[in-house]
Amino acid sequence: MIGTNLILVIGTMDTKSAELLFLRDQIAALGADARIIDVSTGGRSSPNADVGADEVATHHPFGPDAVFSDDRGEAVAAMSVALCHYIQTVTPTAAIGIGGSGGTALIAPALRKLRLGVPKALVSTVASGNTAPYVDTSDLVLFPSVTDIGGLNRISTLILTNAAAAVVGMARAERSASEDLRPAIGLTMFGVTTQCVTRAASELADGFDPIVFHATGTGGRAMEDLAEQGFLQGVLDLTTTELCDRLTGGIMPAGSNRITRLARLGIPYVGSAGALDMANFGSPDKIPERYSDRLFYHHNPQITLMRTTTDECRRIGIEIGKALNQFDGPAVFLIPENGVSALDSKGQPFRDAEADEALFTAIEQTTRQTETRRVRRLPLHINDEAFAIAAACELKGMMDEVTT
Repeated sequence: MIGTNLILVIGTMDTKSAELLFLRDQIAALGADARIIDVSTGGRSSPNADVGADEVATHHPFGPDAVFSDDRGEAVAAMSVALCHYIQTVTPTAAIGIGGSGGTALIAPALRKLRLGVPKALVSTVASGNTAPYVDTSDLVLFPSVTDIGGLNRISTLILTNAAAAVVGMARAERSASEDLRPAIGLTMFGVTTQCVTRAASELADGFDPIVFHATGTGGRAMEDLAEQGFLQGVLDLTTTELCDRLTGGIMPAGSNRITRLARLGIPYVGSAGALDMANFGSPDKIPERYSDRLFYHHNPQITLMRTTTDECRRIGIEIGKALNQFDGPAVFLIPENGVSALDSKGQPFRDAEADEALFTAIEQTTRQTETRRVRRLPLHINDEAFAIAAACELKGMMDEVTT
């Protein structure tokens, strides 16, 4: 029995009442305290909801009048804001929502507000398409509804029963407090910097808990999210390649405040120029026409890498320097003079000493260096063992200073 633990069941009772009631009953039959949160936007709350839409709407910063309007799109967006604020006033053991495209867009942002590790699920008609806008950097689990959510039938009841069992199972799982007392360190990695990051993580493992993030746009933002939530006590940001995709329109772009989010936290930061020699695009037929004369490397059938130019590298270096200037806490940026990726070493297709030097010089000239904010050149390739050890040692030294 789950006892008093609370599982929220979220959806629009004006269009999905049968499914929500069924889902609540399935969860309750498994011993959980399930409560329906109505997020209908028609202005009328269902008597079968445990928390009515009118109550949720009062949590909008501008009150319920901002939610209940004649424009459906505006109403859905406003109810989503209200739900985001409401869900932070409760402490559920888990939460599950159901919805079509509109309901998924409404509910997903609120589920992402729940802390990492709190079970969160969403049965959705759009769960098999591009799910990035809904999941983003969270641990939200999507269940494809297979059929439209338009009434109970032999298919929908199977899906909802499975979803109920899954969320109850997640809620029941024992999450004992971690006995690992090592400080957690976030590291960023790409395939072309794997050798460096793996060695650095090994160097840190005795005294720290290294947590590696794939620098695919979402990975960098996930690392920053967790740092903001207090999960990380230091960052070894060796692979800042997502900045290239944001500049060039690639498919793995950094968030708008990449690196600067970390600057505000005051935790030790060691960064580097990993994979700043490349931007990521899809298959060759999806590369923008404006880049037809550029140097490419076909990583796999779905990913094509484009070498960044001297001008692009200079612009990225200026951006990094400006971000470093926002650090008041300890921050060091390490420059690997002999290459920034496996494709940028001597004899490899992306080797371009001029572009690399433009990047390095821009970082150095833009950064206002202080005793705690430094840029260091190392006569090494990023994947050299000595570079990985040097990066790990820089962070270890910072962590020691912070804890003593």
